[in-house]
Order: sequence, then structure tokens, then C-alpha cells
Amino acid sequence: MGDPRKLRNKYERPKKLWDVDRLKEEKGLKAEYGLRSMRELWRSTAELKKFRREARRLLSVTEEERRDDAKKVLAKLAKLGVLKEGSVIDDVLSLEVKSILERRLQTVVLRKGLAKSTAQSRQLITHGFISINGKKVTRPGYVVNLNEEATISYARQIDLSVKAPAEEKPAAEKPAADAAKAPEKAPEKPEAKPESG
Repeated sequence: MGDPRKLRNKYERPKKLWDVDRLKEEKGLKAEYGLRSMRELWRSTAELKKFRREARRLLSVTEEERRDDAKKVLAKLAKLGVLKEGSVIDDVLSLEVKSILERRLQTVVLRKGLAKSTAQSRQLITHGFISINGKKVTRPGYVVNLNEEATISYARQIDLSVKAPAEEKPAAEKPAADAAKAPEKAPEKPEAKPESG
């Protein structure tokens, strides 16, 4: 049977954790895309690094060796909607992490108008209100293919309209209405006097 495989993180921590400029940039991306933690951002960054590393490798080999692998990488990125059809390997190197974050289910649901905010989008997904191809998806970080984008819909009916708060009654009417609603209390028992002994 063999040993179980060693589980590894799907993200890589930054080499310098407390870099102020990087922290400001990541905080802005986290707020813009409604990410729960920096790990989600680091996961997208790691995915982008993987594509860019492969593109650099392909640029270093000869044209014959590059042809098939380049088509595979470009086809995958085009299928994900990160690059357009007809792109070249140099375009992969110019990608930013925003292009990967735009393809997350949480962002696509918001852009399609199924939710009013990133927080609401995330909540709808995790609570099972969003489906792709009729299948419920509960991961906000799911990367949506271009083919699947048209099939995103509500898994079950939900009313997202904001209900207006009940109108306030005038202060004079409140005590009378409260007295009518309150049930009659049973008569209180007289307190027992402590016996002195």
C-alpha cells in the first residue's frame, strides 16, 4: 500500500513577513476581493507563480521543445479566463494576482449581480445558495472556468431584498399596547418573615 503522501501547503509565505509596502498592498486586495485571510491571497499568488515559472522555463528552451508545452499552458489559462485566446507566452509573465482573484467564484458571483457585496457573496456560497451546472459549490475560492461562468445561478430561491424596519408607534400608544399584550400576573406571595429564635 505504501506510505500516505505528505500533505503540503498550497501556498507559500512571503520571505519577509513584515514588509510594510507588501502588507498595505495585500490588505487592499483582501478588502477589495473579500478574502477571509491572507492565506487565500497567498494561495492565488502561488498559483500565479506556478504559471509564471512554467512560462520562464518555456522561454529558456528551444522553439521545437517549447511548441507543445506552450500550447498547453496558454490553453489552460484561456480556459480559466485569465488570458484571451491567441495570447503568447510573454503575456503570462505580465499577469498579476488580480487576474487570478477575478476568476474566484466569490468575485464572479458579485460581478454577475447575484450578491450585493463581497461579504454577501461569500456567505451565499458557503451556505449553499450558489450552484454551477446545477451542482452546489460551497468554496468561495473555487476558480471558475469560462464555460462554467454562464451556468452560475442560485441553487435554491432566496430573497435578497432589504426589509424596511417597522414604523415606530407614538410614545403615548406604547404603554397601552404593552399592557394589553402582557399576560396578567398571578398575585405575589407575601414574603415569609424570618423567625427569631
